[in-house]
Amino acid sequence: MVVIAESLAEWAYAYEPGSGDLALARRSLLDTVAVTLAGRGHPVRALTAPLPDAARWAAVGHVLDFDDLHIESTTHISVVVVPAVLATGGDARAYLAGAGVMARLGRLLGWSHYAAGWHATCTAGAPAAAVASGTALGLGPRQLATAMALALPGAGGVQAAFGTHGKSLQVGFAAEAGVRAARLAAAGATADPRALDAWLELVGAENAGGSVDGSDPAVPGGLAVKMFPCCYAMQRPIAALRGIRALIPVGEVTEVRVSTPGATVHPLIHDRPATGLEGKFSMQYAVATALLDDYPGFDAFTDAAVRRPQAQRLAAAVDVVRTDGGSGLLDGEADLRVTLTDGSVLHTALAQPPGSPERPPTDTELADKFAACGSDVPDVLKDATWESARALLLSELPQEATR
Repeated sequence: MVVIAESLAEWAYAYEPGSGDLALARRSLLDTVAVTLAGRGHPVRALTAPLPDAARWAAVGHVLDFDDLHIESTTHISVVVVPAVLATGGDARAYLAGAGVMARLGRLLGWSHYAAGWHATCTAGAPAAAVASGTALGLGPRQLATAMALALPGAGGVQAAFGTHGKSLQVGFAAEAGVRAARLAAAGATADPRALDAWLELVGAENAGGSVDGSDPAVPGGLAVKMFPCCYAMQRPIAALRGIRALIPVGEVTEVRVSTPGATVHPLIHDRPATGLEGKFSMQYAVATALLDDYPGFDAFTDAAVRRPQAQRLAAAVDVVRTDGGSGLLDGEADLRVTLTDGSVLHTALAQPPGSPERPPTDTELADKFAACGSDVPDVLKDATWESARALLLSELPQEATR
């Protein structure tokens, strides 16, 4: 009988990264550190100040929703794995081991797991963080499998938290659960690796009992890099509208109809957002900010921005039509029709937004993103290594004693 934890552990221990894997690992390191530094001024920083390193860095790194995504598993891989690796002194090899396990475990969980309301970043993330941390600590396959089993109590998170501090906090908890599990396994703690198989069934994994894909690359399907700091389900409609924004007199918009497969808007649970965090999970606000703002960046996702009368009027004019089919955030295409007061209609549609694996970010786009994350960010990332990134986060986001 195949034991999933053992298969994943053996893959992670034996995997030899190629040049493409290493390039992905470097981009993931820079992107994750950039968005984490961008979160330095967010209120969640103070909330997480007493937490251990991995939890603190992952929560701050995720709170702006600017971190990368693995489309095939609907998981934010790097914001879990990079902090776990940095907290345990690891490198690109440890990142790729954890990222590869997270992608494969996320695929075993499948879309039905996500569609049921689980936050797959957390459920797949805790065992993956255990592998990343365990690899950094030099664990062998048996200990890595044990670490995954020990991480399971922390492998939880639900989409009902979206639009609140709970979303980023539960990502931090998942990263820390993996680090804690790896350190316990290194110290000799025992656990039955078959616990992962049992857990997969309990949480409704679509492919429980399936085999582990051991082929190249380390992260099958690659990673999507966000161009806008909000839920990935909003990247495509925002990009589509930006393509025709110059043609639209915003004051004359009477209706915006968005037709898209139902799966692609599953995380967008706030139809009438009232806060910046809620705005990050709202198709209605995606339309509003795409039409109102030259660039839907951090300033577009504040409480004040979401509550703008113009934004509220445009959000109320949005009609979301969920078409049949779909099992992922980029299935089909987003089709948008903008109706004006004179009855004329402007149309746009998009399948792949910029930053998706099929449209990877250019060097210029990445540079612009890093610059948006802070005036100091491009310079500190220029020659960054895994070791220097760890020192940077220890300096910029240090742990503080509980008051």
